[in-house]
Amino acid sequence: MVKVNGQQLDISGKTIAEYLKETNYDRNRIAIECNGEIVPKAQYDATILQDGDALEVVSFVGGG
Repeated sequence: MVKVNGQQLDISGKTIAEYLKETNYDRNRIAIECNGEIVPKAQYDATILQDGDALEVVSFVGGG
């Protein structure tokens, strides 16, 4: 199980890119932190999620 924004999900073994394909996140408007470290967008395809990982997905919102 991987904790994503506080919710436990059964996505261990998937890459971050695979997880994002299953969601409605806009890859151009998010930042991802895995276990307290920012994951560069170039590593989304290579970063495999493991049991116990904690993922935070932060969306950027424009406005003013």
